[in-house]
Amino acid sequence: MSGSVSADTGGTPPRVAARWLARCALLAAAAAVVVLLLGLGDGGLLVVGGGLLGLGLCAAGMWWFVAHRGLVRLGGVLLAVAAPVAVLLLFTLDGLWQLALVACAFWGLALVCARAALRGTRPKKTRHGKAVPAPRRPVLIMNPKSGGGKVERFGLVEKAERLGARVILLDPSDPQDVAALARQAVAQGADLLGVAGGDGTQALVAAVAAEHDLPFLVISAGTRNHFALDLGLDRNDPSRCLDALAGGEELRIDLGDVSGRAFVNTVSFGVYADVVQRPEYRDDKAGTALRHMPDLLTGEGVRRLDARADATELSGRQALLVSNNPYITPDAWGGGGRRPRLDGGELGVLGIRVEGAAQAADLAVRGSQSPTLTVMTAHRVEVTSEDAEIPVAVDGEALRLPTPVVCRLRPQALRVVVPHDRPGVVLPAPPVDWRLLFRLAVGRGARTTEGASHA
Repeated sequence: MSGSVSADTGGTPPRVAARWLARCALLAAAAAVVVLLLGLGDGGLLVVGGGLLGLGLCAAGMWWFVAHRGLVRLGGVLLAVAAPVAVLLLFTLDGLWQLALVACAFWGLALVCARAALRGTRPKKTRHGKAVPAPRRPVLIMNPKSGGGKVERFGLVEKAERLGARVILLDPSDPQDVAALARQAVAQGADLLGVAGGDGTQALVAAVAAEHDLPFLVISAGTRNHFALDLGLDRNDPSRCLDALAGGEELRIDLGDVSGRAFVNTVSFGVYADVVQRPEYRDDKAGTALRHMPDLLTGEGVRRLDARADATELSGRQALLVSNNPYITPDAWGGGGRRPRLDGGELGVLGIRVEGAAQAADLAVRGSQSPTLTVMTAHRVEVTSEDAEIPVAVDGEALRLPTPVVCRLRPQALRVVVPHDRPGVVLPAPPVDWRLLFRLAVGRGARTTEGASHA
């Protein structure tokens, strides 16, 4: 399997530094508990209870702010701000602030050490794919408006042509069929296809490249460049992506498919998909969301989705996100998640159903343990609805697809060419697993099976 490695460190002793960090994490966590137990008579339980209550009330206020209008929205803002302030005042007036501060300091130290220790248990990232020679007839499609004009700002056309590529520059005033342009380039003898544009455009051309088994070049000229990020490419200087035209490395990765349309990142259903359908969304994302969220969550426009992820039934979800390989953190809606690998052959599935302030508070306190949130993987996801067609956001692009909508993967269908010299993937801190930390601290080794980065 080119360009990726899965490692199992179960038989390898953990690094000494990681072991000591795990021990420090456990000691700090124990110290936080001891501080609260010793302070039981002086309000240790009040510190814990008050903190959790404040967190729950803040989440409830945020729900009222998002899901309602008028006075209820105003009340939600006040509650979201007042709850943590009230907790701090309570601790101060009752003389508990020192106890709370010491307990929080120990707990914060425990989390920092725990994540550092677990990060040390990961296998080293590999940087090698299959070395490939420079293409002879590369064709690159570039959107000059993408990313606020990065094509011109970084001189992408000039550099690409110096490296022997033919550049097709899109006309922003005349919408063109990007997939048709890519097919025409293939018919004229192109031996590599590439795109400088957003992830939605990347997916369209990637589908053509996969169809003809041609190498595909990603140029990070979009606004957020999530796909380029997970490939380990330089998002700050897209011109570095063009270095692959002089000879690079080929990685075989999965390509998502939603009802016959390719996707490289995510397919969103429900609330987010409804919001991005609005014409004003591109110019005013936050304002559009706030105007329409009340209707989409609790009003007449509320939409419930039913889905089947392999053998698991997901019913009545307000939002559902299906990703090309799972994200390591369940915050992909906000763009904060990362995919440690792109050739795992599994879809990531995130589903949410929050119908009131109480459930919002439960989600804030319990996190992924809350029944309002589903985090899983699957090979096939089928989304159904009472409507004949539903709004869908495919890599951020607004579409309407007939139901049922089926998502699946085409394993290792895409040949991506990347430069030898690239930043690589920086993974976020792993979730804290206290059982794994204990094994690490006592020297039993830490068993992790995690795909190494493609970069």
